[in-house]
Amino acid sequence: MLLREANARLTQSELAHLGTGEVGYIRKMRFDEISRCFPEAPEVDPRLDLWALFGADGTPILLTDNRSSTFYKAAEDELQTVSLH
Repeated sequence: MLLREANARLTQSELAHLGTGEVGYIRKMRFDEISRCFPEAPEVDPRLDLWALFGADGTPILLTDNRSSTFYKAAEDELQTVSLH
């Protein structure tokens, strides 16, 4: 039985939704990524360090210049967080 579970494969759709509603990821944003990920974001100073919180499926949740705010929002939404570099 363990061998079968080890060989189990996720479909692309299952993989895309893995962790949805349970996991979020935090990462620093480059200025040129902002409009693509957050199209409604106001114009920002390109020298500012910006941080974003995304759902496990890549859904943008929060964009801020305060890294701590991303953790606060994740906790508020009951998401376990991971950081991406």
